[in-house]
Amino acid sequence: MPSGDAHRTWFPEMIDTLRREWHAGMSMAEVIRLRDRLDAMLQSIQSERKIRPPMMRCPKCGKREPAAAPRVSVRATILSLGRYDIASPADVSHLERVWIKYRRENGLDLYGAAVASAPDGPRASAPPPDGSSR
Repeated sequence: MPSGDAHRTWFPEMIDTLRREWHAGMSMAEVIRLRDRLDAMLQSIQSERKIRPPMMRCPKCGKREPAAAPRVSVRATILSLGRYDIASPADVSHLERVWIKYRRENGLDLYGAAVASAPDGPRASAPPPDGSSR
């Protein structure tokens, strides 16, 4: 594994795919599908090249363990358009605002998947600890 690959999220083939598939009129659903493809590429690259996440040290206990494997979020996809000169800064800024609004309106997580809504809270289904009625 080349030095630094454990810390890398954007590989050249992913950037090429982003350049090839991105166009200014993409809907948010299309952007999310592009993000899905890029994330799948990242997972495939890491697996094929046997790239393991970097080691991290817990600040509380000092234990060393692997960090979480990197993933490509929708926002990372949008920001990479500017980072790699695929879209203008104004387009990136506009798209980022559209994403924030779309995410909020549709209840999506960072990766464009629906967030599972919790019930009315932990007390909604559980009786009070003392057994009395509320």
